[in-house]
Amino acid sequence: MSNIHPQAIVEPGAKIGKDVVIEPFAIIKGTVTLEDRVVIKSHAYIDGNTTIGEGTIIWPGASIGTKTQDLKYRGEKTYVVIGKHCEIREFVTINSSCQENSTVRIGDQCLIMAYCHVAHNCEIGNGVVMSNGAMLAGHVLVGDHAIIGGLTPVHQFSRIGSYAMVGGFSRVPRDVPPYTIGAGFPYKLGGINIIGLKRHKVPLEVRAALSKVFKITYRSGLHLEEAVSQIESEIEPFTEVKHWIDFCKTSKRGLIGLEGVTKSSSFVGDGEDQFFEE
Repeated sequence: MSNIHPQAIVEPGAKIGKDVVIEPFAIIKGTVTLEDRVVIKSHAYIDGNTTIGEGTIIWPGASIGTKTQDLKYRGEKTYVVIGKHCEIREFVTINSSCQENSTVRIGDQCLIMAYCHVAHNCEIGNGVVMSNGAMLAGHVLVGDHAIIGGLTPVHQFSRIGSYAMVGGFSRVPRDVPPYTIGAGFPYKLGGINIIGLKRHKVPLEVRAALSKVFKITYRSGLHLEEAVSQIESEIEPFTEVKHWIDFCKTSKRGLIGLEGVTKSSSFVGDGEDQFFEE
């Protein structure tokens, strides 16, 4: 049996799983699905075609599934899907998506700290941490186990790679490669996130290969296409190395820290910067 406080508002049509807790003054709209053992704290507001996965906790003041702030929205049917065992802390805003049948996705076991913002068409992987006040503009992709420091805005259409660690008070206008650590404005990369990779039990030989990959990409002076070609020919093709290569080849905004180098590459976008917006 679920524990729904009589002063909570749960509209008809909402789908409530087993052992769900809904505290007083929370509002659950009729299009929402709460899976088993979800906890909705007081004054949280859950709207839209939103599904919240098993064991996730939504803390007071969070607003999830509300209409996108994208001015192009014309009433399309959109979705929010939050994974299992996440913590969505106080006053987080997770808007619904824009464009018919599009979805904002957050993976399993994510920690989204207070006052963070996730905009339309964003996708966040598993085990991601967003520190207080971090902000994702529209169409941002965040890989598994990435960490985004507090008060850091991420530009629309940018990507943050898996296991990357982005320091607080940074600004991210382009793609942050996986497995890296960096911070600042302008953003500066310090190298491979060795401590993070150790914590996730990435083997020594893989960490060493990634360090070489980073040096070829960022310290050789080569254009990105040339650097990737050298990596493919010289570095053992571990899964993580292949992921780095694929990330580089699929970058549309260009890699952060290579603004003056990547423009001649045939597989990188023009890197034109724009003001931060959703």
